Amino acid sequence: MSPRLLRILLPLACALALSSAGAKELVVGSKRFTESYILGELARHALADAGVAAVHRQGLGNTAVMKQALATGGIDLYPEYTGTIVRELLKKEGSPSLPELNAWLAPRGLKAAVPLGFNNSYALAMREDDAARLGIASLSDLARSKAPLRFGLSHEFLVRADGWPALQRAYALPFQPGSGLDHGLAYQALARGQVDIVDAYTTDAQIPRLKLRVLRDDRAFFPRYDAVLLMRSGVDEAPLAAALAGRIDDTAMQAMNAAVEIDGRKFDDVAGEFLARSRTAAAPTPAASSAGRSSFMQRLLAPDLPRLLREHLALVFTSLAIAAAIGIPLGVLAQRRPRLGAVLMALVGMAQTIPSLALLAFLIAIVGTIGFVPALLALSLYALLPIVRNTHAGLVSLPEGMRQAGLALGLRDGQVLRTIELPLAGPTIFAGIKTAAVLNVGVATVATFIGAGGLGERIVAGLAVNDTAYMLAGAVPAALLALVTQWVFDVLERWLRRPRRSPAPGPRSPP
Repeated sequence: MSPRLLRILLPLACALALSSAGAKELVVGSKRFTESYILGELARHALADAGVAAVHRQGLGNTAVMKQALATGGIDLYPEYTGTIVRELLKKEGSPSLPELNAWLAPRGLKAAVPLGFNNSYALAMREDDAARLGIASLSDLARSKAPLRFGLSHEFLVRADGWPALQRAYALPFQPGSGLDHGLAYQALARGQVDIVDAYTTDAQIPRLKLRVLRDDRAFFPRYDAVLLMRSGVDEAPLAAALAGRIDDTAMQAMNAAVEIDGRKFDDVAGEFLARSRTAAAPTPAASSAGRSSFMQRLLAPDLPRLLREHLALVFTSLAIAAAIGIPLGVLAQRRPRLGAVLMALVGMAQTIPSLALLAFLIAIVGTIGFVPALLALSLYALLPIVRNTHAGLVSLPEGMRQAGLALGLRDGQVLRTIELPLAGPTIFAGIKTAAVLNVGVATVATFIGAGGLGERIVAGLAVNDTAYMLAGAVPAALLALVTQWVFDVLERWLRRPRRSPAPGPRSPP
C-alpha cells in the first residue's frame, strides 16, 4: 500500500512545489502592521514601474525575523525606521545621520537608503476622555498616576530594546503590562474598554478615529523613527529613490493607513494610487477615497486566490510525502524494536508539542533562510506523529501467527513485511496519513510568518488591519481545503481497498 501511495503523493508534491517557485526576483519584505504592508507595496510598485522584477513577501514577522531574512538573503529590502535600526538591530544609542548610520551598517552588508520623508515614532496612547479625567498628558504624568490602568502592548514592544522594559526604567512606571496583544487587536480592545493604554505609532489611522491622546514623551526617551528602506548593500536604490525619496509626509502616511484600516481598501490599490498621484502632483497627499470596503466575496475571489492555493497545497502535500517516507519506516522500526520504539514515539510526540512559531524560528536559524524550506521541514515534523503512531499501531495489532506463517513458507522478513504485514495494516496507516494531511492544511497557515505564502497571508493581513472579511477570506478557503482533502483521501482509500479482479481463465485444453 505505501509504495503505491508514495508514487501518488510524490509526483503531485513535486509538481506543486515547482509550480510555486518562480524566477529570481528582488524580494521586498514587510512586518505585520498596516504601514509596513503599504510601504512594502510602494517599494514593489516603484521597482515594477522601473522595469525591475520584484515580489512582496508580506507580514513576515518582527524585527528579529526581518534581520535574519536580510542576513540570509531571504529578502533584499524592507521598510524600517532609523530608531529601530539603531537600538534594535545595532544595539546602539543616539540619533545618527544617515551617513553615520550606514557606516555602522556597512560591516553587516546592509545600508539604509531612500528616506521616505516622515517620522513614525513609538508612543503610548489612551482614550481622550480617560486622559482628561485622570489629568494625564505626558509619560511623566502617567508615572505619577495611581489609577489601575490596564495595558495592551504589542508583543514586539514588550521585548524591544527601545520598548517597554527600557521605557519603564526611564520613567519609573509603576505598572505591569500583562500579556501581549497584536497591534491591530489592541486598538479594538481599547475601543471596547478592555484595555486603557496601548503602544502606538504616531501615524496610525486609529489615533484620530478613536479620539486618542498620544502621551507626550517629555524626557525624549524615544529616538526619531525616520522611515527608510533597509536593504542589502548590493541592491540598487536608484529606482526606489526616484519614486519614493522624500515623497511621503506624516499626513500622507496616516491617510494611506486610514484608507486601508478604515475604508477597507487593498494595500496594493492604495500604494498604486499614491504613486500615480505623486507623478502628477508636486506635493502628493492622498485624499480620502470614495471606494467602499470590499465585500467578503470580493476578498474571497480576489486574483491572488490561485497563487495562494498553489502555495498552500505545495506545502501540505510535499511535507506529507516527506513525512510518509520517513514516518512509515520509523513506525516499522518502533514495532520491530520495542525498546527503541518507546524512545522514537516520545521524540515524535515531543516534536508535536513545540509551538509552531518557535519551531519556525529555530529552523530559520538552522537552514539559514526563510520561506518554503523551513516551513516544509516544520510541517513534515508536525505530520510525523500520526503517521508513525498509526504505522506502529497497525503492525502491533496483527496476530503474530501471520508473520510466523510467512516465515514458515520461506519468505524473508522484508518480504513478510511488504507482502503481508503492511497490506494488512494499510487501513490504519492510511488513516494516519489522512489525519496528518488534514492537520497540515491548518498548520500551513502559520507558514506565512516566514514568507512561505499560502492562505495564511490573508489571515495575517486581515489581523494587521482588523478586517474580519479579509481574515475570513483566508480562513474559509483553508477550512474548505481541509474538508476537500478529507474527501479526496476517503475516495483514494476506497480506490486502494477495492477488490482486484483475477484474470479470466483461458480456454481449457482438451485432454
